Amino acid sequence: MRHLSKSKVMAGLQCPKRLYLEVHRPELVKFSKQAQRTFAIGDEVGEAARGQYPDGTLVVHQDDLSVALTHTQQLLDGTAPITLFEPAFQHGRTLVRADIFSRDSALHRLVEVKSSTKLKPHYVDDVAIQAWVIEGAGYPLRTAHLAHIDTSFVYPGDGDYRGLFTSHDLTGETAARIKEMPRLVATLQEVLRGSEPVVEVGSHCRDPFECPFLGHCAPQESEYPVNILPRGGKLTETLRAEGYTDLREVPGERLTNEKHQRVWRATKSGAAELSREAAVGLIALPYPRFYLDFETIQFPVPIWAGTRPYEQLPFQWSCHIETADGRLVHREFLDSSGHPPMRAFAESLIAALGMTGPVLVYSSFERTQLKALIERFPNLAAPLAGIVGRLFDLLPVTQAAYYHPAMKGSWSMKAVLPAIAPDLDYNALGEIQEGGGAQVAYRELIRPDTLPERKAILTRGLRDYCALDTLGLVRVSRHLEGRK
Repeated sequence: MRHLSKSKVMAGLQCPKRLYLEVHRPELVKFSKQAQRTFAIGDEVGEAARGQYPDGTLVVHQDDLSVALTHTQQLLDGTAPITLFEPAFQHGRTLVRADIFSRDSALHRLVEVKSSTKLKPHYVDDVAIQAWVIEGAGYPLRTAHLAHIDTSFVYPGDGDYRGLFTSHDLTGETAARIKEMPRLVATLQEVLRGSEPVVEVGSHCRDPFECPFLGHCAPQESEYPVNILPRGGKLTETLRAEGYTDLREVPGERLTNEKHQRVWRATKSGAAELSREAAVGLIALPYPRFYLDFETIQFPVPIWAGTRPYEQLPFQWSCHIETADGRLVHREFLDSSGHPPMRAFAESLIAALGMTGPVLVYSSFERTQLKALIERFPNLAAPLAGIVGRLFDLLPVTQAAYYHPAMKGSWSMKAVLPAIAPDLDYNALGEIQEGGGAQVAYRELIRPDTLPERKAILTRGLRDYCALDTLGLVRVSRHLEGRK
């Protein structure tokens, strides 16, 4: 029999095929960039949780479980109260590492730490697996808790993170599940001893986690699979179940949604569809026009006083200003000091946008951020509210007026721009090619130990990325209006 970790048991509970592939075909693993960022966030949050226990001891040896098991046993010898971080336990062929484990009066307490902002159903299994192994290893638990981020927490500064986490006692909820663990683990061991399970692709492939084997289980069947239908949901599942692998093969009468019909028509014909009528409101906009895009950062563990966990905080804007004769002027802001950038962001934006002229954006994101700035800086409320009143969202216009087969069911700027302006290529940028990458770059940029040469590279990359977004807005707008 093979050893099972908590993560592998959780993988098996999600899908037995995922467990089998993790053990027998690990070379097929392909985590998305977002998944990798989530792992990094988990490490950051775990470190913050450990900070709540100043007398705790970290069990190291991350790559050698046998040493970690021995170290844990040595630390738990005796009866004195103790708190351990990442201790290792084994019961049968199942091994776990607990986030926080403490002993007091010969009884023990388990705390599992999550970077999420709420209690999720699958966390009960997560905690139950650990509790079963820990108790099986000879350490009876008094309580088993789940701690997650509390978004109502406002960081007061000076490293004071008391109140960052909220805790749920899952002792009772996990009791019944613990009793089922021997049978569940035995079933998973049977899976590993057999051949690769046959499991159809379905909603479980992304619930509760995005499976890193999705590309193996659902390889691209055609250039235009039926799942490009926007919000296809059950219709997509039904079409796949009926054997349709290419949207062009689907009978037109099967599609009743107008947007689905448009995607189908353009995909089948291979030609873009453009409606000037849908762009009438855009064509009527006066000049000068301001094409605007924001970049924001979210810290699960706040670093600036007065901010909350995962609060979106703007640190960069780009604006292309177009005059009636078609000339473009570019303005931008990027704070790399490491100090809270929000006020300087707002003041510089007010100065750049002036008092008149439509402000074109792509989604409601900028509107939401401007309203948050109004709440944060009441003395800037009037000019910021004036900007809000001038916003013109280009996204719904684009959705109504334009579709190109290369967009494959998406109206994101990353999908639309290559179809309209192939010379503006996000892939030609450096390491920063999307919003998530911009957040990662900004985190590195403001770190005090980042070298000046690296800061210069990151600054240039952030400026180029944000500027491409607003230049893209200009090109999309001109294309919808029939201008060069």
